[in-house]
Amino acid sequence: MNTQSDLEWIPRTGIQLRKAGVQFDAVRVDGDHGRALADRLARMTGGAPGPIVEEANGRRAVYFLVPVGSTSHRAWPDGVTRLTAAPNRISYIPVPALDGLTWPLTWRYRPTTGDHLVHARLLHAALHSPE
Repeated sequence: MNTQSDLEWIPRTGIQLRKAGVQFDAVRVDGDHGRALADRLARMTGGAPGPIVEEANGRRAVYFLVPVGSTSHRAWPDGVTRLTAAPNRISYIPVPALDGLTWPLTWRYRPTTGDHLVHARLLHAALHSPE
């Protein structure tokens, strides 16, 4: 795994919001469905699905960090929220530090390199496949 300095978009401590459309976009799936989806992607990718953040409270959201613009031109099922940038639209994605106090966020699957993100087409396929 690369060092913190190789992943400049990750905060050194705590949690920060990152503007969608700069380093990445995100797909949010809430609750147990999001966690099961993350684990399915991990199995499909040999344990390296790309960076996935999970939230421990509220909606218990799971954020799949995907390449900028990769979620457009696809029909996403109900219950999926795309966090993207568009004219007159700004979205922010919560990102925890790799270590330390980041509750309620944590990495379900940590980033490995700055350019390895969740593959949006694979995520889309996994959402539409039977468990």
